Parts: sequence; structure tokens; C-alpha cells
Amino acid sequence: MLKAERRFSPSYKHEIQAGEKYIWIHAASLGEFEQSVTVIELLKEKYPSHRILVTFFSPSGYENKKKHPLADVITYLPLDTYSNARKFLDLVRPELVFFVKYDIWPNFLQEIKQRGIRSFLISGAFRKDQVYFKSYGSWMKKALQSFEHIFVQNRESKELLEKNGFSNVSLSGDTRFDRVSRQLTYDNKLEVLENFLQDDLCIVAGSTWPEDEELLLEYINSAPAKVKFIIAPHEIKTEKINDFRKKLKMSSVLYSETSSREPKDFQLLIIDNIGLLSRIYSYADIAYVGGAAGNTGLHNILEPATFGIPIVIGKNFEKFPEAKKLEQLAGLYSVASAEELTAIFQKLVKNKDFRTQTGMIAGHFINSNTGATRVISDYLSKKP
Repeated sequence: MLKAERRFSPSYKHEIQAGEKYIWIHAASLGEFEQSVTVIELLKEKYPSHRILVTFFSPSGYENKKKHPLADVITYLPLDTYSNARKFLDLVRPELVFFVKYDIWPNFLQEIKQRGIRSFLISGAFRKDQVYFKSYGSWMKKALQSFEHIFVQNRESKELLEKNGFSNVSLSGDTRFDRVSRQLTYDNKLEVLENFLQDDLCIVAGSTWPEDEELLLEYINSAPAKVKFIIAPHEIKTEKINDFRKKLKMSSVLYSETSSREPKDFQLLIIDNIGLLSRIYSYADIAYVGGAAGNTGLHNILEPATFGIPIVIGKNFEKFPEAKKLEQLAGLYSVASAEELTAIFQKLVKNKDFRTQTGMIAGHFINSNTGATRVISDYLSKKP
């Protein structure tokens, strides 16, 4: 981060064009950027003469999205000091500012408010144990009060803010649902996968960590011949992939090897590149989503859910309300051991009606929660 901070100043100053009008979106990391995508698309449509500036705090977010075509300028946001805020805003002079979910920068936000720049928080999510609502958190509450309007994901967040004196709050829902639902309209075809699967049943394990792979191994090594697996590790490291392959009792091939090897001859395909997972889920009959077997944090369950497929995850998902809700609806199953995972996979594989019903619940969960971007659009239309 310190290295990025030193690189920051020359990079963004060079790209900002004097006399141009800017809309600025700040996302902490990769997940927050994904939440902002449909809003950026909306802004480009509503304000075609404005340039889009996207800033990140996290290097993982910046490195993955630094060349994304939706934005005109993508860079780091300098550390939150009064001096940095003044210099940044003096240069960019944004007309609209959007922060995503929870990344609150007090000095920047107070300077934005002082200058009369319109600012918004989108897909906000709040809990009563957060600093804003503590006796010692008045400085952060003041920063939150700098927004013209706050769009929140759930009713609990809206009620909590209103209880603490906020009146500028709308219940919009989570823009991630809008983002993932659009994946259905894209071309998701991957010829390598069609050659690999040959109409066999497909289980996709996405964003897996070693803890997830340990859960999966027992079932993978005992699975029927007509079940094929696609594993997309969260970290693409040769050593870890090789360690996993050594434990397999079936034939496996890397995605990078499929140009020289026949994919259909293998039962397990390992994705050793990035950017394909959302398309790969379109080929799945069952999805396992990684992160919750350990403590790294559950990855995106909405991407597979949008394709109407049943989802299996690990046991540590207490901080992920969408996973808790989908489990309550019976569109998702959590497992604490390899034995539990094997049992639910066997049931999903053998019982097509159960698999179809579980997937339908997941798909309906996405469809019934879209519309957050439209709420934001309606607000901007009423107050141009």
C-alpha cells in the first residue's frame, strides 16, 4: 500500500484532463467494484458527457480492474488526510461522488460536503455494533452524515440509521443482485468446457482455498464416472495446484493445457487463470463456493445462484446475510465436514427433482432481490 501511495500521485495527475466533467466512484476492493458496475453503467447512460473516475483502496482491487473498460481513469485513492483530500478534489473537481458499501473516509467526505459536491453511499449495510453508533464514534458518524443520500441493502440498516437521526436513507437493496442477474444476458459460451463436459453432470467449485479442497476431496475421489468437476482456485499458485492434483484419484487437466490436450479425456478441469468463473457457473449443475470452510471469508454465492443451480458452502458464513437467507430458503446447504459434503452431493447428483427444486429457489432468490440500481436511478432523476 505504501508503494502504491508513492506511485499514486504521478499516475492520476497525468490522466485527469482539465476542463472535463467527472463522476467519481470509490470502491474499497474487488467486491465493492462489482457492486458499483451497474451504477457506473447507469451513470454513463445518464451523464454521457462526464468521464468516470474509479478509485480503490485495496491493491487486489486495483490490480484486477486497472484496465476495466467502464472507467476512463482507474487509480488508488490517496490516504485519508485533509491535505490529500484538498489536493485530490482541487484536481478532479467531481460533480457526483459515490462510495460503495462501507469504506468511509472522514477527511474526504467532510471536504466533499464543504464544497457542496453531491455524494452518495450505495449498497450500505449497517449493524448496531459498528463505530458510528458508539459513544466514541461521533467523528465517524459525522462522516456518514456528509452524504446527500444513503442507499441501504436491508430494512434493518434503514431502521438503524433512522433511529440514529438519519432521514436521508432509502431501502434500495444490494446492487450485486443487479450485477449478477445481467450475466444471464451475456454470451457465456466456452468451447473448452463444452468439449470437456460432453453432456456429463458438472460440479463447479469456485474460489476454493486449501480448506475447501480438503472438504471436496473425499467426494471427488469417489464420484461416479459421469460426474465431472471444474475447480477454480482462489489463488493460482503452481505449487498449491500441484499439491492438490497429487491427492486426486482421477485424471485432471489444467485450463492452460487444453490447447494441446483433449479436455474430454479428463474428469477434472482446473482453471489456472482469472476472469472466467462467472461464465463457468453457467455450465454447472451444482456449485460449491469457497471461503467458508476456513476463515478467509465466503466468496460470491450470487454468481452461481443467478443461473438457478443449488449451492454448497462451508460452515463459517455468519457474516454473510445473503447466504444465511438462501440457506433458510433451502437454496443453499452448509457443510462442516467431508462426510456432510459427500452426503449432500450424493443427494443432489442422484435426485434430479431435488437438484432442480433447490436450483429454482436459488434463481428466484436473485430475481426477487434485483432493482437496487433502479432505485438509485429514480432518485437521481428526481433531483438532477
